[in-house]
Amino acid sequence: MNDPLQRDIAWFAARLAEVEGDALSDSLVRLRAAVGAPDPARRPDLSGFADDEIGRLLTHLAVGFHLRNKAEQHHIVRVNRSRELAASPERPRGESIDEACRILHGRGLDTAALEALLERLDVEPTLTAHPTEARRRSVIRKQARLGELLGVLEPPARTEAERSAAASEARQLLGLLLATDEIRTQRLDVSDEVRTGIHHLSGTIWEAVPELHRDLRAAIRSVWGTEVATPAFLRYRSWIGGDRDGNPRVTAAFTRETLAAMRAAALEGHLRDLALLGAGLSISDRRAPILPELAAAVAADDALVPLEPAQTRHLGHEPIRRRVHQIRARLAGGTLDGDGLVRELELVRRAVRHAGLAEVADEGRLADAAIRARTFGLHLAALDIRQHSRVHEAAVAELLARAGVAVDYATRTPRERAELLRGDLAGARPLLARGATLSGPTRELLDSLEVVREAVGREPASIGSFIVSMAHDASDLLEVLVLLREAGLWTIDGGTVRCPIDVAPLFETVEDLENAVPVLESLFADPVYAAHLDARGRFQEVMLGYSDSNKDGGYVASTWRLQVAQDRIARTCLAHGVTLRFFHGRGGTVARGGGRASRAILAAPEASRNGRIRFTEQGEVISFRYAMPALARRHLEQIVSALLVATGFAGGEGGTDDPLAAPMEAIAERSRLAYRALVDDPRFWPVFVSRSPVRLIGELPIASRPVSRGGGDLDFDGLRAIPWVFAWTQLRVNVPGWYGLGTAFDEAFAADATLVERCRAAYAAGGWFRPFIDNAQQEMARARLAVAAWYLVGEGGADDDGSALFVRLRDEYARAERTILAITGQSALLDNNPVIQRSILERNPDTDLINALQVELLARWRRSDDATRPLRAGLVMLSVNALAAAMQSTG
Repeated sequence: MNDPLQRDIAWFAARLAEVEGDALSDSLVRLRAAVGAPDPARRPDLSGFADDEIGRLLTHLAVGFHLRNKAEQHHIVRVNRSRELAASPERPRGESIDEACRILHGRGLDTAALEALLERLDVEPTLTAHPTEARRRSVIRKQARLGELLGVLEPPARTEAERSAAASEARQLLGLLLATDEIRTQRLDVSDEVRTGIHHLSGTIWEAVPELHRDLRAAIRSVWGTEVATPAFLRYRSWIGGDRDGNPRVTAAFTRETLAAMRAAALEGHLRDLALLGAGLSISDRRAPILPELAAAVAADDALVPLEPAQTRHLGHEPIRRRVHQIRARLAGGTLDGDGLVRELELVRRAVRHAGLAEVADEGRLADAAIRARTFGLHLAALDIRQHSRVHEAAVAELLARAGVAVDYATRTPRERAELLRGDLAGARPLLARGATLSGPTRELLDSLEVVREAVGREPASIGSFIVSMAHDASDLLEVLVLLREAGLWTIDGGTVRCPIDVAPLFETVEDLENAVPVLESLFADPVYAAHLDARGRFQEVMLGYSDSNKDGGYVASTWRLQVAQDRIARTCLAHGVTLRFFHGRGGTVARGGGRASRAILAAPEASRNGRIRFTEQGEVISFRYAMPALARRHLEQIVSALLVATGFAGGEGGTDDPLAAPMEAIAERSRLAYRALVDDPRFWPVFVSRSPVRLIGELPIASRPVSRGGGDLDFDGLRAIPWVFAWTQLRVNVPGWYGLGTAFDEAFAADATLVERCRAAYAAGGWFRPFIDNAQQEMARARLAVAAWYLVGEGGADDDGSALFVRLRDEYARAERTILAITGQSALLDNNPVIQRSILERNPDTDLINALQVELLARWRRSDDATRPLRAGLVMLSVNALAAAMQSTG
């Protein structure tokens, strides 16, 4: 078979058939005949299939898609490798660090400017525990090993015994997968999520980070012909164990356990690195000169770290190796912190260079260990703390009332609250004595901050930012300063503030994005907050919420408001002398800010391109991007490459001062109105809840966090963005990724005949507009309206609310498709991306089968009695997992 991807898929299919035998073949033939080509006027009749037969079919289809996904991951690595081998200085590999360096050099960047650029570079991926990974860890591990076995099909040729052994192991793993429950019997707790995060941080990420630095050093040498110091420009953050927003399970105790677990994992990794270094750095003082500084350090620690007789015999004339042994002993004994480890490894590197082994110091395992020490410290990843602004408001109101300062805080206006807080913060004393009696939620919040204070005292880099969810006004951030003061983390003396952590607002809704600049200007003008900024080096982090803004206003309005907000916030910070870092709260799907991060960086407004960026890595996105070291390296390489190009010089596209700025304001608003008309229609929510699997998605045990904020019955406002997007993915409509686009552009084109050509020009030029259109067309290409009709169209014909909703979706889809094809000049959606287009077409037939089974199961579940209802609910959840695998997306 000439196509290696199809070869891999066929190899997996053959192994699966060998394990299953002919047991399912008859059922699959009957199922395909019953489903046929999707027809919105005909719901497949699957009444002849028993529940247990449906369960076996779903398991088979789910495993098949997991295998295909693994084959595609393997193929991505294969393609990247072939492109890397074919690259040359004249034709560097696309989106590589080498290409970025050549672009910068070609535009006149000299080494001094390069060094300044690298000093500004600050990339901080942030792992979250958002519930979008439906697979169990035991399933993921087996699938990962199956992917590794595909190597037997690659050159060089393997023996028959090697191929046979690989096939045997594949059959064993597939047998275990088919016998393993895909769905957890219990919801994850925070400890499970922490272990998963540590698995990635201490595994593929630990390996990928030094490789990225090596790539950058090699590119600089190749392009500029010189060595340039590369700082630790890549560091990781985590929300796992620190994100409290809507998750009561994240307590102070869990945060303390999280910090301890990450510290233990970092320590284990460094000790492992040092053991390997100690085994390799056998440099004798009889064969090479020894750096006096290192010799003095060894002598100074002789008494602290005495050697055993056997060690004296081996290390007597090997002081560098002896120093590594001392460093390892001090690290294990707890007498060396993260900064100290960095200093010690740099001393060892200087000593190795002094011994005449510069390449050993700068390119090998020693350089990798030094990079890991600077990147991961003794904390692995800095832990952010996140909580909803209303929780802070309630806590501060209680503190002010208990202290006799104000009993009416909650009823005051935002301006009045800010004035009160400003006056209170001018004083150095906390409101209450430590340990004062408080309500449970307030005590828990302050206990969490006490954990933060302990962690900062032990390892300052272990704590990242305090993120304020749903930040609406300046008082929402001032409240956090009051709470930090209560915990001893924020002090003021003579107008000078000391605070070891940043406080970042999270602007989530469309309205909050529009009001972000007034809120920030109010804070920057506030003398107390200005003093806080001085304490943080005039630095401000601002988080942008993609999920909630999309759920609030739809795809077009959210995308445009985020683009405008970035530009205006960046300009505001520049005007006030504030160093800004955007934190992008992106999810895996287009509706939640997904898509290629590198393209988003290059499309960002020019004012925001300062070399600093944070972005969330969530759920199945983590499992995909960090499934293999080569995938992790490529993911990070694309981000760093884009950031280098975007930051290295001015003049890129982006910003809101472009020809489409004025029409986009009207288009975004018209799209928002069309979207809100859909979700605010009183007939919509009952249909959505009753005919989609959204209620059962809420029961799927894929994370510790509840499916909705607050309690009570499930409603649109309370439903989180992830299950909202997840449910639409299951329905095969993907509404959050495109709805409203057709109506808005249709009307705009009708009002201005020249706008079509201007949109075509903007799309051709790139910038923010191209990914905006391409992301929407990808979501639309993945939709399958004929299948959606199976869920929505009822027996009542046009008078049925579900049927009316389907017609509404179908008509808006047609308008959006017409718009996209007019702008791109394509004949069909995704003509510009034949690889994804082909993958969707190849996946559709079996995906349609899963949808048909799910529709049948939902109908059976709704009419079940108490005895059969739990079993059928489990089968619906199995279908949800199978569709997540087929669509490569949850929320």
